[in-house]
Amino acid sequence: MTKSTTATSRWQPRRSRLTLIAAIIAAAGLLAAACSGGEDEAATAADCEAGATDGDLAFYNWAEYIDDELLAAFEAETGINVEYTTYESNEEMLTKVQSEAAIYDLIVPSDYMVDTMRREGLLLELNFDAIPNAANIGSEFANPPFDPEHKYSVAYQWGTTGIGMSYEVLELLGGESTWAVIFDPATAALVPGSISMLDDAPETVAAALKYLGYSIEDVINNQNEDAVLAAGDLLKATNDRLLKYDSVTFGDDLVNGEVDVAHGWSGGFFLSFFEADAYDDYVYTIPAEGGVRWVDNMAIPHNADNICSAHAMINFLTDAENGATLTNWTYYGSPNAASTPYILDEILEDPGIYPPPEVDARLELIPHAGDMALLIQDMHSQAKS
Repeated sequence: MTKSTTATSRWQPRRSRLTLIAAIIAAAGLLAAACSGGEDEAATAADCEAGATDGDLAFYNWAEYIDDELLAAFEAETGINVEYTTYESNEEMLTKVQSEAAIYDLIVPSDYMVDTMRREGLLLELNFDAIPNAANIGSEFANPPFDPEHKYSVAYQWGTTGIGMSYEVLELLGGESTWAVIFDPATAALVPGSISMLDDAPETVAAALKYLGYSIEDVINNQNEDAVLAAGDLLKATNDRLLKYDSVTFGDDLVNGEVDVAHGWSGGFFLSFFEADAYDDYVYTIPAEGGVRWVDNMAIPHNADNICSAHAMINFLTDAENGATLTNWTYYGSPNAASTPYILDEILEDPGIYPPPEVDARLELIPHAGDMALLIQDMHSQAKS
């Protein structure tokens, strides 16, 4: 990959004034009003007003995906507690919501999972009157294909899926990133150490499809089972040379030397590079064959207990400055157009986070898989076994 399509910027320390702000708000006792209705009467979305809450917030999100100080500021502003738990894949989150093993007020499903959950009646239609800051979301994230009437979700962060590696490995590849470093035995043999892939069925199958020359969107939208089976065969053939499947520590594994090539999400790598001060040694790349572009979204499960509190958190996180604070911490792209003036220049100017047009043209969203969802999951499970 050419230098223009990799991330080599230096990051400023993650300093925030949110703790001080939170303390001031708490001391002043500025608590948002509760939703209409008594304590024993469950609120509906229609009951909610901007900033209103109706109880503690059960927030179910990806790991390493929000600054604790941002959560603390919300608690101070509203006077409620955030019960924050994490998951490692969309499918793990879906299973929890379907089974009602636990009840959550706010979740962060990826694009295709929003589509799946709204079709299955698992998401609540939002009351945008209670989310005035949603107007800050950029027009390119409005009416997305996975939520065409924009009723069930508000964009949270966006990013890409590609490959992290050392500059040494990139040089061995001739300076251009390629999925062959994972899927082609001869190319993978150039890697001096181990390789890892995400423990995520749609992502692993999508990577294999890209290497095989398929369009992810065409394969899934046209229900091309033969292509998915071919991707599955490729994953099975690749399994023997993988150290692990992992969706949490892939960036740390890379900078710690446990692996020399890792399949993973853009911001996860940047966070690890920053924490290890490893920008001189490691790089995140989007392969020449292309990769995945994704959008994670805030949504409310259909059985949420505290609907107004969930709306209040969505409104809080779509505030211009809060949205920038989120991106300045996660190193992912912000869908919040109003946040741009507050985002660090190092982030805005990094082509690994905001890819240039020629790279963006090689990226695809993973669509709702429909009847092929189980087949995609089976291909990943069989490869792992």
